[in-house]
Amino acid sequence: MAEALLGIVTVSYNTRDLLRQCLDSGLASLARSQFAADWVVVDNASADGSAALVCERYPQVKLISNERNAGFAAATNQGLRALGFPGPQGPRYALLLNPDTIVHGEALARLVAFMEGTPQAAAKQALPSAAKQALPSGACGARLVYEDGSFQHSAFRFPTLFMVFLDFYMPNWRLLDSRLNGRYPRRLYAAGEPFAIDHPLGAALMVRREAAQQVGLLDEQFFMYSEEVDWCRRIKGAGWGIYCVPQAEIVHLAGRSAQQFREEMFVALWRSRYRYYAKHHSPLYRRAVRLIVGLGLERAEARVREQVRRGELPRAAAEKRLAAYTQVRALGRELA
Repeated sequence: MAEALLGIVTVSYNTRDLLRQCLDSGLASLARSQFAADWVVVDNASADGSAALVCERYPQVKLISNERNAGFAAATNQGLRALGFPGPQGPRYALLLNPDTIVHGEALARLVAFMEGTPQAAAKQALPSAAKQALPSGACGARLVYEDGSFQHSAFRFPTLFMVFLDFYMPNWRLLDSRLNGRYPRRLYAAGEPFAIDHPLGAALMVRREAAQQVGLLDEQFFMYSEEVDWCRRIKGAGWGIYCVPQAEIVHLAGRSAQQFREEMFVALWRSRYRYYAKHHSPLYRRAVRLIVGLGLERAEARVREQVRRGELPRAAAEKRLAAYTQVRALGRELA
């Protein structure tokens, strides 16, 4: 693996059919490129034959098969270390690529070309400033779209208190896509030119070796969620720029079950968010987060009880949801 320019890590957990699409499309995209690449799949003890699929169908892909679900950050780091990243003999760039992605055309080559061509990235700054200076490109992300080709937000600003507020209170639907909710304007994607961001969605995140050498790999205290936000915050804090590359398009099959409330995912999300706030913000900031979340949970609990009263939500489902809210409230006291 020492001669590869690019190393790819995909973490799988019971995503066999999605993983097949990801590998097929990604390998086809690599075949269009002019550089060597290595791919590692880390399977987190899937029960659906994901590991067997890689062994049987993709001999060119290295498989690491865990006996337990190690979590996304720890499993990703396993893959990165197997590639030799960020060591001097490893690939120059590492790409975290989710199994629920389909790579379009030359997307991977375009991400690499951006990183290769812009070590002092002269990308457009997305935020107005009188004296902004382009920073060396430490990381970049692709333009993500939904399966039907429709727009999907691919890049975000770092979390703010107002964004926490909007998680529970959305006074106007127009705020959903706004800067206040951490989104970048759609016109920046439509323009087709790379633009500076805080962090891309972790579904397709490429990192430069030197940046990872400076800040380290993913923080394995994040089991899932927010690990890429934390990594990018550390990369930016070390003086590197992070960019979205709209010319590199990747389908992200997100939200297929988003209409169902999944209690364990809700708790995992807030556990990671609280850890992120504890790591990067002051005690006063964390108390403000806990206050906003607490008030939001009270409102959510009242809504659940009203749904039960109206017969719109089964009592058993309501009890699970309320238990999840109680867990999140406890996490706030523990980690915030």
